[in-house]
Order: sequence, then C-alpha cells, then structure tokens
Amino acid sequence: MAPIDKTHFNYLVIGGGSGGVASARRAASYGAKVLLIESKAMGGTCVNVGCVPKKVMWYASDLAGRIAQAKEYGFNVDPQAAKTFDWGYFKPKRDAYIERLNGIYERNLTKEGVEYIYGFAKFNDKGTVDVVTKDTNETLTFSADNYLIATGGHPIFPENIPGYEYGIDSDGFFKLSKQPKKVALVGAGYIGIELAGVFQGLGSETHLVIRGETVLRSFDEIIQHTITDHYEKIGINVHKQSQVVKVEKIKDDFLKVHLNNGEILEVEALIWTIGRKSLSGIGLDKIGVKLNDKEQVEVNEWQETNVPNVYSLGDVVGKVELTPVAIATGRKLSNRLFGPEVYAKQKQDFNNVPSVVFSHPEAGSIGLSEKEAIEKYGESNLKIYRSKFTAMYYAMLSHKAPTSYKLICLKTENERVIGLHIVGDSSAEILQGFGVAIKMGATKADFDNCVAIHPTSAEELVTLV
Repeated sequence: MAPIDKTHFNYLVIGGGSGGVASARRAASYGAKVLLIESKAMGGTCVNVGCVPKKVMWYASDLAGRIAQAKEYGFNVDPQAAKTFDWGYFKPKRDAYIERLNGIYERNLTKEGVEYIYGFAKFNDKGTVDVVTKDTNETLTFSADNYLIATGGHPIFPENIPGYEYGIDSDGFFKLSKQPKKVALVGAGYIGIELAGVFQGLGSETHLVIRGETVLRSFDEIIQHTITDHYEKIGINVHKQSQVVKVEKIKDDFLKVHLNNGEILEVEALIWTIGRKSLSGIGLDKIGVKLNDKEQVEVNEWQETNVPNVYSLGDVVGKVELTPVAIATGRKLSNRLFGPEVYAKQKQDFNNVPSVVFSHPEAGSIGLSEKEAIEKYGESNLKIYRSKFTAMYYAMLSHKAPTSYKLICLKTENERVIGLHIVGDSSAEILQGFGVAIKMGATKADFDNCVAIHPTSAEELVTLV
C-alpha cells in the first residue's frame, strides 16, 4: 500500500468488498481520482468469509460423497475413505488461496490507478472522512466530490440467549482449526443450510435447529420441502419448531445446547446462522444519511441517499444481497457518475435475479415463487409445470438424491415464465443459462422450441408437460 499523497478525491469509496472495488475500478478507468478504504481484507465478505471459501468447502464435501459412491461405479475404492477428510491439511491450503485473491484485488486496484488504504473510516462533523489507519493507527482525513458507502454487513448473535457467546458465527466457521465431530447450526437460511451440508458430507454429526417445519423459507415451497426432506434422509438431525434457550460450556470444550422443547444437544461447536446486519456505524448521523428501521442505508433507484453526492449499494442497503448484484450496481453507478453521456440513465434492474443455494443437492431460483405469483397475479392466471425424478447418475447407486423442477407461467402473457425453481445436481450451472432466457422474457413455447440435450437433467425443463 503506497502512501496517500493527497487529501481530496473525485470519488471516495468506503468498503473494499465486491461492490466497492468494482465501482472504484470503473470510476478510475474513466480518469477519476479514487480512494478506497477497507477495514479488514480486500474482497469483502464474499472473498474472505463467504461465497469463495464456502464453495471450496462445498467442493470438498461433494467430493467426499463421490468417493463414497465410487465403489458402486466399479472403482476399487473403500467407501470409508470418504470419512478421512483432513481439516488441518485443507484449511491452510484454502486460506492461502484466499490470501492470493486478496493480492489479486490489490494489484487490480493499483493497475486501474485506484489508491487504497486499510483503516477504519468515519464521517466527521465537517462532512469529510477520518480514517484511523490499520498499520500505524494514525488518523488521516480525506474529502471527495462523491462518496460511496459500500460497507456490507456482518453476522448477528442472539444476545438475549444465556451462553450465546460460546457459539460462533459463520465468519468463525472459517477460523475453525479442526473439524468438530458433533456440530449444531441454528437457522434455516441459506448459510446454515450450506454449512450443514458441508459438515454432514465431511462426516460430522450434524444438528440443524430451525423455528419452522422447513428450511429456506424465503424460497419456493418445492425447494423448502425437497431440501428439508433430503437433509433428514441423509442423516442431518433437523430439529423443527425448535429454538435455543440456553447454552452451557462443559468439560473438554463440549457445549450443552438447550432447546425450548427440553431437548439437550451435546456438541463440540455451535454456529449461529440467524441473519446479518448492515455495517452502517461509520458516522452517517454526522452527515444526516437516513437509515431504515433495519439500520440499512436508504437509497433510491439511482443508489442516491438523501444527502447529495453520497451513494450506497450492496448489502448495506439490503436490496438484493448478492455479490454479482453489488458488482453490477457499482459499475453502473460509476458509469453514470464518471462515464460518457450514453450511460446517464443506466441503473441496476433488481428483478429476475438468479440465486442459488449450495446445499446437497444444489438449489436455484429466479423470479417469483408460487406463493408470490399467486399474490401478485391470482391463481387462475397461472399455469404451473412440475417434475420430480431421479437423475441418471444415481441409476448405479443405492443412494438417491432428488431432482425437482418447477416452472411458473403467466397465462395472460402467452405463458411467459415468471418463476423457475430447481433442486438437483448442477442446479447452479443450469440456472445461469436459463436465467438469461427468463430475463429476456421467454415463454413456455420458447422453452418447448429448444431441442433437448440428452441425456441430461436439464432437458426436463424444455420438455415439461
């Protein structure tokens, strides 16, 4: 990190996550003088404690499953080899990969001409930004023509539960130096479901504590029920309609997790995955930036806050909390602010954004759920196509994993596809292509007119009747 030799910039970005970095680099590409401030590690949640290391762990867990299945495909492999995962070997290797990505982010910023500094940024009474540097602990002050708040979010703890501090959050998962033989995860959202699948696949006794009857309750029912049922089938202990009421630490670092139904879980690790909160504590009150009741920054469709020349995007605004959305939004914002006139009206479209859950098996979704579609258009105006089957891969195996697809179409618009929800192997890769079609307004007839690729699971989506 080179010394910063000026105090005023065209663009000052607070937050070195995906959205902030993308916006900073795009602004610099147009010749803007840009300063980016990051308090932890470059790349933000996604690179350091989110999508990237999580997917690496998912690959390891998925591979364990393949090893266990190899014998049934004719390979002389002991299925028990799937239980020999060496966490102590793998963690440093995974961490080294993340560190390399941090370096790539830094080099890309430098290559684009973005200046950056590691430190804790806060707005002051004068409307400028004070930064306490991470390495020297000195305070530097900067001003800018335009400011971007892209500070992201952080996991939350249930501080009202006695003993909650004995558990860790999803960030803490990546700090675990050894694999817990018994683990409890609390929360039905995608983070808890992904980590539960990883632990189960790698051989840990896994408990999942959820308040309702199904996991992934913000997704379509086909995803909720398919994943919940399969997780129970593969041995994950799903504690439904349950809540943690107390946590105790006992001998040998074991924890006693007390549930509201009287059940007690004895585990080596407890992971809270009960939600995230925006990181908005950067002196926004000093400049009068409005927050909503969830302490998220309020912005309009142009990412503008109520304060002139102060913008915000990404998880801190809570619109669509996905890395690619933050990247696209950040680039379009910089296009408008610093690019040619042709971009003056460019803004991010938050409709029909595909998203996936790296569960076991994967799940993917784009558009409206069946419930949302009924609420918006009425049940009589919809035509819904469903398919549930076992993929060909499992024909040779005693273990079977489900594949479930649902297509929601709007009758009044020539059966335009307004929702697609899929569960099954390779759902993430499948959804990326179908996401393009749905974003373009594809109808059921368009799906039907596409010749199927055989034999695949995805062919079912263009042959639904």
